Amino acid sequence: MIIIGIAGGTGSGKTTVVNKIINSFPAGEVAVIPQDSYYKDSSHIPPEERSKINFDEPDAIEWSLLVKHLRELREGKTIQMPTYSYLTCTRQEETVEVHPADVVIVEGILVLCDPVLRGMMDIKVFVDADADDRLIRVIARDCIERGRTPQIVIDRYQEVLKPMHCQYIEPSKRFADLIVPQGGSNIVAITLLTDYIESRLRRK
Repeated sequence: MIIIGIAGGTGSGKTTVVNKIINSFPAGEVAVIPQDSYYKDSSHIPPEERSKINFDEPDAIEWSLLVKHLRELREGKTIQMPTYSYLTCTRQEETVEVHPADVVIVEGILVLCDPVLRGMMDIKVFVDADADDRLIRVIARDCIERGRTPQIVIDRYQEVLKPMHCQYIEPSKRFADLIVPQGGSNIVAITLLTDYIESRLRRK
């Protein structure tokens, strides 16, 4: 099994890169573990307080469970991956069954920040994009998928996303083996990455 970590700022194009990798391999050969599925449960916090939770710092993630699940996948075990609702800011009762695969991608803004998780990765990737491009994508996504107004998204960007990006996400770039500028539109970088994955699989 090859474990690939794909990090980068919110709206950088990580999901596009992940999808292009998945589409380069036969069905079932790549499993994806989103960091967002491992946000700590906030159901014990009053609903009016949940909107104030900082989801862009490492303390928001249950790293121990994520690491445990990756180890189990590496051992050939099937896991029950948690699910998280952005609307209620709580972990859901439903889980997603994930089977061991030749390639496991761990994707999220902070996945290169945790040293234990980082140590399990065979390939570490950082998807880079201009701050303006990321903000435009975040506004479009949060307004459509999460029911937020543009002003709420902009305020959150200035108060939380931008400072957390500078404090945690951008510095984690130094741990990357490969930096992908221009996000999912960088065909050359994605081709190099998929070619390298294929060569690793052949060696195994």
